[in-house]
Amino acid sequence: MDNDLKSLQDIVSSLLPNKNPAFTFKDLNVVETLQEFWEKKSNLGTAFKNGSLVIYESVPSSAAPYVCYVTLPGGSCFGSFQHCLTKADARRDAARVALVNSVFNEQPSRLITVEFIRNSMDEAIVAACGSTNDVLNPSTSIGAYYQMLEANRGKTMLEFQELMTIFQLLHWNGSFKILRERKCSRQDVISYYSNQPLDDCLRSQMALDWILREKTTPGMISQELQFALRDLERARETGHELRFHKERKEILMLAVSQIGSKCNSVQICEKTICDTNLLGLCNLTQFGQIRNL
Repeated sequence: MDNDLKSLQDIVSSLLPNKNPAFTFKDLNVVETLQEFWEKKSNLGTAFKNGSLVIYESVPSSAAPYVCYVTLPGGSCFGSFQHCLTKADARRDAARVALVNSVFNEQPSRLITVEFIRNSMDEAIVAACGSTNDVLNPSTSIGAYYQMLEANRGKTMLEFQELMTIFQLLHWNGSFKILRERKCSRQDVISYYSNQPLDDCLRSQMALDWILREKTTPGMISQELQFALRDLERARETGHELRFHKERKEILMLAVSQIGSKCNSVQICEKTICDTNLLGLCNLTQFGQIRNL
């Protein structure tokens, strides 16, 4: 634990030399330091689509415990996990979790390197009972996994996870059948969605998918929303990254709100079909989840 704290102190000191190197997280102004941390990364040349602003979101509540989420400039999301008696405490707690994860993400072991890729391929070959020939064959699950890692060489694990969130959502959304019917290859899916933002347009498309399912199976959205809320709460309480679970919740709540709207569902459906001719699914966070792509 002492070595971990020293590593955290060393990294923060290198990025924020104005901070006292003898700090402890309980004494640190974590909200201020977290913002400074990401601003410094931006100033050092790291590009973020939404700028370097750290975004906080308090969960509406009339009484304790209060919960707060924090989304980092790259897209990762963390939340408070202690029993917070005030909204300010929840905000600081969320910032503390995010700062610890941000700092640890700067460790050399968190980089996707040649060695990391080599070890990952060895594990993937064993897990899939494959061969080394599969690595260079992008039509195989091992080859697709290798392609993804190579495309992200030099990035950190948080950056990789941020990129993979969209694939996790597509996997969860159940679009693989559409891809197979349209005979889209793994390469096509990876290439297309690796460059697509996780924006309101994609969320709306996924929400519409759930609305259409609700018409044939009433209650499906409500049930899935309960699953999403449960998974989000469990992940938050253990200090894990939350973006995937939080996006699931937001998409389903969007679907609920749209069910009672006055939108012309036929027009929306036609637009979605046009916009999603490459819509697919895969979960590339771990090799075991890419094999179904």
